[in-house]
Amino acid sequence: MCNTTAVDFLVTWMTNVLIIGAGRGIGLEFVRQFLDRGVPGTVSTPETQVYATYRQPDCPLLEIQDPRLESWSVDITQESQIAAVAQKIVDRGAPLDYVIYCVGVLHTAHWQPEKSLRHLNSQQMLEYFQINSVGAALWAKHLQPLYKHPHRSIFACISAKVGSIGDNQLGGWYGYRASKAALNMLVRNISIEYRRTAPGSIVVALHPGTTDTDLSQPFQRNVPPEKLFTPERTVRQLLEVIDRLEPKDSGEFFNWDSHPLPW
Repeated sequence: MCNTTAVDFLVTWMTNVLIIGAGRGIGLEFVRQFLDRGVPGTVSTPETQVYATYRQPDCPLLEIQDPRLESWSVDITQESQIAAVAQKIVDRGAPLDYVIYCVGVLHTAHWQPEKSLRHLNSQQMLEYFQINSVGAALWAKHLQPLYKHPHRSIFACISAKVGSIGDNQLGGWYGYRASKAALNMLVRNISIEYRRTAPGSIVVALHPGTTDTDLSQPFQRNVPPEKLFTPERTVRQLLEVIDRLEPKDSGEFFNWDSHPLPW
């Protein structure tokens, strides 16, 4: 974990953002829209520094040429890599205003979400949890020093409505549903601990809606066109939700339209 006693933050008029899982899709669009928000040298808008992580070396993120963007390759299953990047950000000497955890897996080239119990296997289940939930908790662990200030700051995790236990009427997708439900519980736990040392922190889980990305692509056939969002629309809607968040909302689970979702 980062050395909290060594952190001495600089006071700067700058928005500092970390997008975890920014290689493509929703994470990449968050990078683009945060960069669009900050206009260097203007009087009315604070400058923006965006940090981003990615996994694949050929991702579109690396095509963005902007001095306000700094990115690192991180394997979300390796805590040492998470800790190393978190320490690099701590060493910059400024707290984080936004962290968005966009990493997630629903299917791979080797397996699909399970339709019934007979499709379960332990390795696939473990991979779901490692990526969809454990990774977020490890980032929260190592980034905690960057939240130890009184100012408003966001730690948001992209969850999924299918991770809602109360909303589950169809079953199936065992590993994905369970790992997103676990993510939601971790978000609640993190919010409670952060509140003790970072009164300005707001920790939430967000459902983005069905977005036209690689993750949802095999399952879009029965999605009405008006309910299949572009990444640009999804991120715009989620930023509207984030901008309205208040301290009392910390630890909650919200839909893309700001409505609370059941656990």
